[in-house]
Amino acid sequence: MSWKFDLLHGPLGAVTEGPAWDGRRLLFTDIFASRILSLDPATGIISTERGGANYCNGLNFDAEGRLYGCEGDARRVVRYEPDGSTSVVTDRFDGRRYNIPNDLAFEPNGRLWFTDPFYEDAAGPWTATRGQMELDHESVYRCDPQPDGGWSVARVTFDTTRPNGLLFSLDYRTLYVAQSGRRADETRQLRAYPVLGDGSLGPMRVLHDFGENRGIDGMVLDADGVIVATAGWELGGPGGSIYVFSPDGEVLERHPVPADRPTNCTFAGPELSTLYVTTTHGHLFRAETNRRGRLLFPALR
Repeated sequence: MSWKFDLLHGPLGAVTEGPAWDGRRLLFTDIFASRILSLDPATGIISTERGGANYCNGLNFDAEGRLYGCEGDARRVVRYEPDGSTSVVTDRFDGRRYNIPNDLAFEPNGRLWFTDPFYEDAAGPWTATRGQMELDHESVYRCDPQPDGGWSVARVTFDTTRPNGLLFSLDYRTLYVAQSGRRADETRQLRAYPVLGDGSLGPMRVLHDFGENRGIDGMVLDADGVIVATAGWELGGPGGSIYVFSPDGEVLERHPVPADRPTNCTFAGPELSTLYVTTTHGHLFRAETNRRGRLLFPALR
């Protein structure tokens, strides 16, 4: 089945990201406008859900349906409360500010995992050069909820440069990480890390290597354990696309997107069979697919 992408919004001229489905509406971020937008599919109306979002990039829901985000300009991971307030999950590691938190994923037990790359110009003027980095690494972190409402934080990768999207396998025993370097000396790979019993990660496997071309930005899982990812660009390779990977990294399908650089995607709709896609130029696309998403929230029963 070929997927047809319909343009719903944009281009806004700057990056849209973080699509997340709450069971009724699609939320996504307009990063450089520091706002979270919402789409009501029933009416087609797009409105501002929240302003002042500090260049928020990735969004995701935990198992209870609470919304979390990666605020790049504030260098923190947060929870957005129903009353409009914001609770900080973490804004420092070993006393130093994060780079530019990018994307996040949850386990059913409430553990939050996020990536912290530094991409130049990703979160305002201060990000023009990597000299603003306080940490000497770009890593994936695990945040464990504590009885007092706080979080303990552990670094879990020691071999990543600019980790981007991340995603759990169906059984939550594997963490998929997009290793998405920009420079020629960095790699662009889909990686799989086993999740060990103590919450650390075992040695990674490279499932797919994109070579010199743009690798994965964001990704989502389907109900069969297949990885649906945004990747590619106009400068080489097959162009901006949705890639469909088997759990072992075999490319099962590739669906061209009518934009240069797709950034992220999620399944939505009553059967979780509609795919929404954001881009670096600020589009929002929708495609009806022959697949069904696996979301932690809201989950189809």
